[in-house]
Amino acid sequence: MQIVRGRGHSSGMEKRANIKLCFKLGKTAAETVELMRQVYGDNCLSHAQIFRWYARFKNGVETIEDEARPGRPFSVRNEGLIPKVRKRIQEERCVTVRMMADEFGVNRETIRQILVEDLGKRKVASRFVPHALSDDQRHERVQYAKYIIKTVRRNKNFLNSIVAEDET
Repeated sequence: MQIVRGRGHSSGMEKRANIKLCFKLGKTAAETVELMRQVYGDNCLSHAQIFRWYARFKNGVETIEDEARPGRPFSVRNEGLIPKVRKRIQEERCVTVRMMADEFGVNRETIRQILVEDLGKRKVASRFVPHALSDDQRHERVQYAKYIIKTVRRNKNFLNSIVAEDET
């Protein structure tokens, strides 16, 4: 028996049509799995998927279309999540994408998109940082630099007391 194979990458519809063909020809589910593996190799549906579709055809289902799923796909990347992510990274600069994804109950890609596309952050040394400093951040840095300068003027040996360490 020859299973039909289309051009290029085979679609799910084509594979389901071939499962249906095997069913109609009286092949067992196990025989269908073997034939599908011969034709599709690494691109074959899983054993469980082939058996699932075979069972559907055995139960009288004629269509090879996926069952319709009601409504629009749920999206959690909304205007309510963006301020939560912004607040979280302001509270803790070392928070990871994984930690926020777990905390907010969304996937990591959603958090990454919010950080990069909505908040204008980029990843530097495993942390997301702003492309440009905000006015508050600039002011904080100036105040800290002034504090260090004042400390150095009061204590001439201050810079000699700083220990730098390579973390690699």
